[in-house]
Amino acid sequence: MKHEVPNLNDFNKRLRDEASIEPTMEVPQGAPTSQTQIIAIYGKGGIGKSFTLANLSYMMAEQGKRVLLIGCDPKSDTTSLLFGGKACPTIIETSSKKKLAGEEVAIGDVCFKRGGVFAMELGGPEVGRGCGGRGIIHGFELLEKLGFHDWDFDYVLLDFLGDVVCGGFGLPIARDMAQKVILVASNDLQSLYVANNVCSAVEYFRKLGGNVGIAGLVINKDDGSGEAAAFAKAVKIPVLAAIPQDDDLRKKSANYQIVGTGKSQWGDLFAQLGDAVGLAPPVRPAPLDQDGLLALFDAKDTGGDYVLVPASDLDMRGKNAEPKASLEVVYDDV
Repeated sequence: MKHEVPNLNDFNKRLRDEASIEPTMEVPQGAPTSQTQIIAIYGKGGIGKSFTLANLSYMMAEQGKRVLLIGCDPKSDTTSLLFGGKACPTIIETSSKKKLAGEEVAIGDVCFKRGGVFAMELGGPEVGRGCGGRGIIHGFELLEKLGFHDWDFDYVLLDFLGDVVCGGFGLPIARDMAQKVILVASNDLQSLYVANNVCSAVEYFRKLGGNVGIAGLVINKDDGSGEAAAFAKAVKIPVLAAIPQDDDLRKKSANYQIVGTGKSQWGDLFAQLGDAVGLAPPVRPAPLDQDGLLALFDAKDTGGDYVLVPASDLDMRGKNAEPKASLEVVYDDV
């Protein structure tokens, strides 16, 4: 049986067209209740946002706050630590199944709770089969249908992947869906690069009339080298907490154990972070350019003192390099 060869050009065009679609006006625009703080947390993939948020939300609930934690990362790993490694059904996955069955999504299908924390995952498309940013937009459309703006919470924490700069992942900043942003980074160039990009996005939309600001930076896996603190000072945002690089924390995180509780030796750290998150005002950052970011590190570690050497046409031709005949007109001596 002869299989039809897919037209990859058409497939590529469909993906590009999908990714370029602007968010629709159906995305929730209304303000939450006056008592609710909606906070978007951004950071580089793998930097520890899920660890930070799971423990922060658990501690805030212990402090008597009503907290909703929403995972907005296609990896859907935000709630795994909160639920002891158990993956909960995502909103997008559940919506697709319910739609095929001709049923409506209910709160109990997608929202689960532990220790006073309510949590859910937006999810995303299967790998290579759609745009993650559009998945985020679709997820928030469904949240509004479920009554998002009528819910009674003190804090709504949104866990966003910071590496991706498309419109879907920038939704809370672009649409004023959150009052403030918290950055999670470490003392390494790549995580600070992502944090600086988010600062640039916040500043861009502030110039367009937006109101979202940066509440501060959480330094995770802090080894004391100081680059993240120097970054916070340079972009004019506060450090809300410094979570040390500690083997006990690493092991507990790997084993899906909650440390953001008064019963843990780390309880005071997360209690102080919970207080800081609630009180920190949204400020307008001063993002760095590439040279300014590199200047936070020793040049011998980053190559920041390297001088660019231009390539030539002969360099590019390599073994195919041949002298080109000159077009210059040479006149014989008379």
